[in-house]
Order: sequence, then C-alpha cells, then structure tokens
Amino acid sequence: MADPAYIVDGVLTDGEAWVSLGTTTLGSDTATVTFTSTDDGQVGDWSQYMDLILIAYARGETAAIWDNGLMQFNNDTGSNYSYQVLVGDGSSAAAASGTATGVYIRTLGTSAGTNEFAAVIAHLFDINSGKYKSVVTQAAADSDGDGFARMGADTWKSQAAITEIDLVPGSGNLLAGSSFSLFGVLPRMVA
Repeated sequence: MADPAYIVDGVLTDGEAWVSLGTTTLGSDTATVTFTSTDDGQVGDWSQYMDLILIAYARGETAAIWDNGLMQFNNDTGSNYSYQVLVGDGSSAAAASGTATGVYIRTLGTSAGTNEFAAVIAHLFDINSGKYKSVVTQAAADSDGDGFARMGADTWKSQAAITEIDLVPGSGNLLAGSSFSLFGVLPRMVA
C-alpha cells in the first residue's frame, strides 16, 4: 500500500494535519446524511485518525425557529448519549443536562427566514480509543433577531471505535442547501 500524500518516506509532513474525508451538499431534502469509514488503509479509513471534526451549514424541517437534529454513531439510536448544554438567544440563557438518542446538532428550522442556515462545528475526540467518546459541539445562527448560540459537551457511552456518523433532523428532513464536511485529525508528530 502506498503512503498518502501527507506522508513522505514514512514521515508525517504536517504536524497537525486535517485531512478532508468528504463533503455532502444536499441538492434535495434528505432524511439522513451518512459518513462511513472505508476501513481500507487509505485516506478514508478512520482508524488512522485521532479525532474527527464535522463542520456543517444546515437547516432542518421542524416547523420552529430551530431544529434539534442528531448525530448518531455506528447506528446506535438508543439513549446512550449524555449531554450538558448552554444556549442563549440574546434575551435569555439556559443550561441543561440529560440523556438523548444522539449528539444534538442544533440547526435552524422552517420558521426561520428563507435561505437561513445554522453553522455547526462538532469535535469528536479519541474516536479509536477503548473509552467512552467525547464530543464538543458549537452551533449558532442569526434569524432576524430570533437566532441562538449553543455549546454542548456530549459523551457517547460506547467503547467502540467510531466508524459511521449519521446526521438526522429533529423531524422530517435536512433541507436542500445544507452542507456537511468531515475532517480527520492525524496524531501530532513532534520532533
């Protein structure tokens, strides 16, 4: 097997490399967006990455200003995700904690202005470790004064390596124009 372009003669050439694993931009409304490890030793094989980072520009079909979509791992739709969250909308702030059936990725809903989308960043830590997986999410959107800023800390209560990510809306579909990019973070190499 040949080395990927970011490895030269067995040496990682970028000490903090983010490697693009793919981008999906929806041309039509879609129920689920899925990213899967290729498990083939190539760039798309997640077993070589320490962390994953998801960056999204998204909108869901919930008839509200915002949509609490979910990020689920390895087809786990059970209540195996713990969360703590801080959210504010400019006039109030709240904190909450609990258990869910996925990691919340808040986006805008259909009551937001036409063609308005939320920005979401999710950092998945130590995806191949034999411990529970930690995720930090950040989301924000401006919807003509009805926007929000949200930060969450989540734990997927599984020791399995993450090999699949499914993104689903709170209800209905993820709407056309939504875009999702996934990056793998290689271990830092220090001389």
